[in-house]
Amino acid sequence: MRALLAAAGICLAFQCAHAQQVAVAQPDATAPSPVWSVMATGFWNMPRHEGSYGSGIFAADHGSLHLEARVNYEAIHAQSAFIGWSFSGGETVQYKVTPIVGFVAGSTHGPIVGAEASLAISKFDYYIEAEYLPGTGSTTPYTYAWSELGYRPLPWLRLGFVAQRTRIYGGNREFQRGGLLQLTFGKVTGSIYWFNPASHDQVVIAAVSLAF
Repeated sequence: MRALLAAAGICLAFQCAHAQQVAVAQPDATAPSPVWSVMATGFWNMPRHEGSYGSGIFAADHGSLHLEARVNYEAIHAQSAFIGWSFSGGETVQYKVTPIVGFVAGSTHGPIVGAEASLAISKFDYYIEAEYLPGTGSTTPYTYAWSELGYRPLPWLRLGFVAQRTRIYGGNREFQRGGLLQLTFGKVTGSIYWFNPASHDQVVIAAVSLAF
C-alpha cells in the first residue's frame, strides 16, 4: 500500500519452533486473540502542470490477515479494495511479504493481483508494493509500483529515496524518481515526497498517516 506501512515503521514478529519438542502444548484459552492494527493515510498530490488532487489508503491487519482500500490510486475517480495474507520473520534481517488480490472500480475497473514487501536491517529499510491490472474492455493492462529505500538516523526521522511507476499524471513519464522526508511523533507520521526534482514533470506529494 504506498508508503503507509513504511511510514509508521516496520513491525515484524518472529517465533522460533523447536523441532525436538515431543509434546505439543495445548493452546491457552485465556490468551488474548490478535488485535486489529489500523493505518489511515491521506495524500495531497501536486503535479507541476496538472491539477492537485487528494488520494487515500486505509489498511487493517488482524494477525496475518491484511485488508486494504485505496481511493484515487490507480486513477482519479477510481476505488480499489484488497485482501491479503502476510508472512514475516527474521531478527537481524527482518522481512514481511503480503500477496494481495482485489478489484478496482470507477474510472478504471477490473481485477488486481499484487504484493507488498518490506525488509529492515538496523537503521535501513526497503519497501515495495506492486499491482497488476489486466486489460478489461477499454482498460489496457498496466503494472503499478511504489518503492522506498529509507534510513532512520533518529527514531522520529526517516530520509531516503522513492520511486513509482504510474500513469495517473498522464504525459510520457511513467517512471518517477525522487527523495523522501518523514517525521513521526507518536501515532502520527508526516511525509513529503519530491519526484523528478526541478524537471518539467516534477510532482510533490504531502502525506499524513495515523496509526491506531
